[in-house]
Amino acid sequence: MSAPGCIQLSAVTKEYGHGQSAFLALKGIDLAIAAGEFVAIMGPSGSGKSTIMNILGCLDTPTTGSYMFQDVHVERLHRNQRALLRRHFLGFVFQGFNLLARTTALENVELPLIYRGYPAKEREHAAQKALHQVGLAGWERHTPAELSGGQQQRVAIARAIVTAPTILLADEPTGNLDTRTSQEIMDLITSFNQEQGITVIMVTHEPDIAAYASRVIRFVDGMVESDSPRSEAV
Repeated sequence: MSAPGCIQLSAVTKEYGHGQSAFLALKGIDLAIAAGEFVAIMGPSGSGKSTIMNILGCLDTPTTGSYMFQDVHVERLHRNQRALLRRHFLGFVFQGFNLLARTTALENVELPLIYRGYPAKEREHAAQKALHQVGLAGWERHTPAELSGGQQQRVAIARAIVTAPTILLADEPTGNLDTRTSQEIMDLITSFNQEQGITVIMVTHEPDIAAYASRVIRFVDGMVESDSPRSEAV
């Protein structure tokens, strides 16, 4: 029996295109991530790190191999089932924030709860609590245009954690931020990992950001080049 939140990839490949134009983005990945880990995925452009994140986030499926999540074969699920898995177990934070421009911070954070069918008052209460957790109490009625980049990323993190996800997937979460704001965002993500036990899987190309993780996995040419504890990797 897998541990809660445990991920197990076995011989995962991902191929794009057909025939002579085919490109093998992942070349037989074996990977296990335990509940409560904070993992950084690094590698040069084209190494496969974005592809593996799409598969882990149930946004794509392996060409071959298996992806086990809480004893479920994800690669066998159809699209709607994968959408349900994302909705109930995963939270996402992106480099570009991906906020709805004409809606308030509160409404952006409420969005995942709308998909879950929460009543309006329950949604508002949960969204306010999440914004408070990320240090944005009092900013609920501001739109993204009225917020700094760091504040927008805090809204994005609140949106990701409002559903109490098992796993938080962060794709270059500090890529558009200055050094000081990046540190604040990483302290926030680390706190959710350490205090709430949320498993964090983060793609980054910055060693100082990867240093927040307890484990660093390096991808090169669609394969795992190294998988090390932070003290050895960074």
